[in-house]
Parts: sequence; structure tokens; C-alpha cells
Amino acid sequence: MSEQNRSSGLAPDEQRRAVRRRYAQIASEESSCCSASDSCRDGQSGLNSQLGYSESETTTVAEGANLGLGCGNPTAIASLQSGETVLDLGSGAGFDCFLAARKVEDTGRVIGVDMTPEMIEKARDNIEKNNATNVEFRLGEIEHLPIADEVVDVVISNCVVNLSPDKQQVFDEAYRVLQPGGRLAISDVVLTAELPDDVRGDPESVASCVAGASPVSELEQILSAAGFEQIQIESKEESKEFISEWDDDHDVSDYVVSATVEAIKPVH
Repeated sequence: MSEQNRSSGLAPDEQRRAVRRRYAQIASEESSCCSASDSCRDGQSGLNSQLGYSESETTTVAEGANLGLGCGNPTAIASLQSGETVLDLGSGAGFDCFLAARKVEDTGRVIGVDMTPEMIEKARDNIEKNNATNVEFRLGEIEHLPIADEVVDVVISNCVVNLSPDKQQVFDEAYRVLQPGGRLAISDVVLTAELPDDVRGDPESVASCVAGASPVSELEQILSAAGFEQIQIESKEESKEFISEWDDDHDVSDYVVSATVEAIKPVH
């Protein structure tokens, strides 16, 4: 029997299958939010604001890219500059990639990586809709990135790392592909209290951005072990307002909260 993931209580293969199954369904049905609750779907406009997206950001990207799956706005903390190369871990239908593409302009480049073929297909269809000639999407796992060493300036991600059964490998890979001096700027959820066993071992809870979350102290250790410096993890208590709507059976805001995670790959 394979070893269980420390965070979720599921075997890694089982966790990956649960995540892939859920997001394949989302891509096919164009549903949104980390939960399928009616209250979340009905409040999409308000949710965008709570996540940190401006009205101009949500209206300038063509319909179909924003599936409402995030827990923040990583492009808001990434300080993206013209000409930079950006990598989005778990890029979904491409919303954050298209926002990043506008900031790095035509001289920059954005690469999205996602392990769900249905999401990759949807994201590639969205390239033409957004006239995003500097964006590409690659099928792959964020634990095994299809990216060469030291070619990326900024790694972003939005509520995806918590879905991985091997977060150390994720951040090791992010470190590998970043150029010296490159930076990490992600939005994710962090664990604030011990999860009930029925949530921790539930594949749906894992796949819906809850049961795979790690405590801040653990993430700091993982990032440091990968080699990152200037690590800053800031919890967003106000995120409880929308996180409370992720699950119709539990108030998961009692256990997780959104956070920004920033770090630098040192120049040696």
C-alpha cells in the first residue's frame, strides 16, 4: 500500500485521481468555485472582488477563462515587468496567465502547466479568444514540470499547491526552473486548525482545496529546504467570508484560510 499524504490522509495516487477527476468535470461543465454550492456560483462578481481582482481585470479577459477556482490574485503580488517569463502552476483555463501576459507585454512570455487534459484543451482554446500570442499551455504535473532549468523569472499559482501530495517536490521544481534572483508569488490556502477525520480523508475535500492544506510553519520549512530565501507567508483572515461557502456540509473557514506565499531564489 502506498504511503499516505501527510496533509490529506489519502494515498498520493488516490489524491491525484480525485483532483484530476474533479477538474476534468469542471472544465467540461464550465462550473466554477472551489465548491459547487449555489451561493458561490451566484456571487461570482462579488467573489472576484474578494479574491483581489479589479473590475478591469475580470472584464478584459474573454469569457471562459475565469472559472472562479482561485483563492486570491497572484498577479497582484508578483510585480510583473515587461519582458519577464512567467510560469503558472496549475493554470486551469488560463485566467491568471492571460492577466500576466498583459503585464509582461509582447516581449514577455507566459507558460501555464496543468495535469488535466480537459483544462489544457480549454485553455488553448482561450488563447485565440484573448489574442494572447505570448501564452502557451503544457500538459504536466507540477511535481514534474515540463520546463528547462533556470528559464523562468516568476512562478505564480492560485490555490493549486495544496492539491499536491508532494509539496516539497513542487517547490523543489519551482526552484529548479527559476533563474537566480527569480521569485515565487502564489496564492493558496493554509491550515489553521486540525481537520476532522471525515474531512481529511474525503477525496472531495482534498480536490476542493481543503484537506490538502498545510500549516504556515510547515510551508516555511518546505520552502527553506528547497533553497528559497526571503520567505513571506501572509494569511488573509478576510478570506473566511468566501471560504465559508466552499462546502455545504462544513464551515471549512474554521480550518483553512487564504494566504499569499512569496520567496526569492538567491543569486549565488
